[in-house]
This record gives sequence, structure tokens and C-alpha cells, in this order.
Amino acid sequence: MRELDELKQRLRKFAQERDWDQFHSPKNLSMALSVEVAELVEHFQWLTEDKSQQLDEKTLAEVADEIADVQVYLLRLADKLDVDILDAVDKKIKKNEAKYPADKVRGSSK
Repeated sequence: MRELDELKQRLRKFAQERDWDQFHSPKNLSMALSVEVAELVEHFQWLTEDKSQQLDEKTLAEVADEIADVQVYLLRLADKLDVDILDAVDKKIKKNEAKYPADKVRGSSK
């Protein structure tokens, strides 16, 4: 698995080589991220729970592309805001563990 920092560097270079960095403000990146998430959701919109877990090869490839788009914009946003994603995720998991103790919420979607 590639390190997030390596991917951030590759994406930074990609944007700089195309002079796109001027467009990659946190506002624009968060809006683009929202669009990509919507494109991902579109693939599942009218599927049953079962069908959503059994995608055909073509749809799965399209979903993988959308997941990649989401990750690209998320990494660019984190890079612009100097957010360490792994650290942020670790802190969020700890908050969620405290907020939702397993012995109290097991099996509940509330």
C-alpha cells in the first residue's frame, strides 16, 4: 500500500504541472469532492441491498473510479489544509469509541 504522503506529492505535482493549483482552493476542492461523492452514490441509488453487494464487473470498475476520484479530492483538500489524514482518522475513531461504546450500541443503528 502506498503511503498517503507519496500520493499527496504525486497529486501536488500533477496539479502544478497543469497549472491547476490555482483552482484547488479548499472551497473548490470540497465542492468537487461533493460532486464525486454524488457520482459514487448514483451507482447505488436504485439498487436493493443485495444488488449493491453484487456489482457486475463494469459497474464495479466505475465505482472504483469514483472511489479514486473521492480519494484524490480528499487528499488534495487535506494537503491544502495541512491535515494529516491518518492522525485525523485515529482521533475520530477514538471519539467514536467513547461516544458509541460497543457494549451499549451493539446491533443498533441509532
